[in-house]
Amino acid sequence: MNNIPKIKLGVVAVSRDCFPESLSVGRRAALVAAYEKKYGKGDIYECPVCIVESELHMQAALKDVLANGCNALAVYLGNFGPEIAETMLAKEFSKYGEVMFLAAAEEDIPTLASNRGDAYCGMLNASYNLGLRGVRAYIPQNPVGDAGECADMLHEFLSIARAAYALKHLKIISFGPRPNNFLACNAPIARLYSLGVEIEENSELDLFESFNKHEGDKRIPRVVEDMTKELESGNNKPEILPRLAQYELTLLDWIEEHKGSREFVALAGKCWPAFQTQFKCVPCYVNSRLTGAGIPAACEVDIYGALSEYLGQAISGDMVTLLDINNTVPKDLYKKEIEGKFPYSLFDTFMGFHCGNTCSKKLIKPQMKNQLIMARSLPEEVTQGTLEGDIIPGDITFFRLQSTADGALSAYVAQGEVLPVPTHSFGSIGVFAIPEMARFYRHVLIQKRFPHHGAVAFGRHGRQLFELFKYIGIPAEEIGYNRAKGDRYPTENPFDR
Repeated sequence: MNNIPKIKLGVVAVSRDCFPESLSVGRRAALVAAYEKKYGKGDIYECPVCIVESELHMQAALKDVLANGCNALAVYLGNFGPEIAETMLAKEFSKYGEVMFLAAAEEDIPTLASNRGDAYCGMLNASYNLGLRGVRAYIPQNPVGDAGECADMLHEFLSIARAAYALKHLKIISFGPRPNNFLACNAPIARLYSLGVEIEENSELDLFESFNKHEGDKRIPRVVEDMTKELESGNNKPEILPRLAQYELTLLDWIEEHKGSREFVALAGKCWPAFQTQFKCVPCYVNSRLTGAGIPAACEVDIYGALSEYLGQAISGDMVTLLDINNTVPKDLYKKEIEGKFPYSLFDTFMGFHCGNTCSKKLIKPQMKNQLIMARSLPEEVTQGTLEGDIIPGDITFFRLQSTADGALSAYVAQGEVLPVPTHSFGSIGVFAIPEMARFYRHVLIQKRFPHHGAVAFGRHGRQLFELFKYIGIPAEEIGYNRAKGDRYPTENPFDR
């Protein structure tokens, strides 16, 4: 997928000088062999220059991994490790990319006699010294393992590093203030800067001027043709496609002209109330196409929604969407389609909805329509351009990163699924099931004052997102999740039935 970084992970082994260097050499080779057998070549680079025992070794290893294009680093304790040199290496490399630490477990009984590595102990000192130096490094949930287990740790870190690295090279481009009565989508900028994200806020009038300048653009027929192929039998509004193509080209040109020094881009755009009457369409379908192409485009100027979408894309390597945590599932629909067929209570279910911004590849029989809600108060002809359909069933991760009203970072992650149940409704919509959703809704979403928009990654990516949020500095206790039955939230009434 375009618009996300390609991570090359350098593996540098370290050794304490009173331990046999051969331990780290052999264990590094076994680790790389296990990784390549399981995941193939290309993602990692084995630093052959030296086993790091000293500050001079550290400098040589740093020079080598940077020269070989590494933008992430795995410091591998083949034995106890040199706590000074290895954490100096992490500090120096962190200027260029993301860093993790992991360590070797003892292989077998004979190893214990004379070739014991004691990396289990060395990881403690490494962590302590990282704290002394103020260095942020990723340490896996179980950071000590055999070659195969450590290979899995390297592979998981690739997606975490991809998202964290992207933050420092990302620009979010927004258009227009939030619609009235949408203060929930506020976006305190200071926390974006602290994450390394650049933000460019523009007036919707600037966008409208650029849109008008694209009238008659020679590229419009080509984009219309591409839209027609994508929509196939769902092309119910062919007359609106040229206008939507004009808008899409406006945004793509704006990105190229405004991304500046940043490599990656996400968008947050205005979509009502005046958008329809001036642009003579709605932007939903264009937002869906851009998101499907790897440029998350959040509606309603939801800047942290766009950021969340982008992180989900970087973690999953797949397109994402942004939905309202919207409405309950009627009891008659639950009884007809869900009860007895799926292991969820009525209160585990809800409908996730947005007007039409989900990519066609994630919808069942997508149809181009007009925006029903907006058409209640506007002429129908200016509300054309939504992409509607039920969201494809399967595993999902619902999540959001947000700056709170008092300027702190907070987040939530919940795993569940979209059920193969017809919604009987409009928009891009699905019947979602998340275990213990009612409690999560009350004691995380409401209690911690999250807005109604949530990002959706397709697949189970909760583990990586939770680790990412910790890695970028959110205290674990500030990361909400859907707790299992019997695991009470701090605000949950212990006398509740």
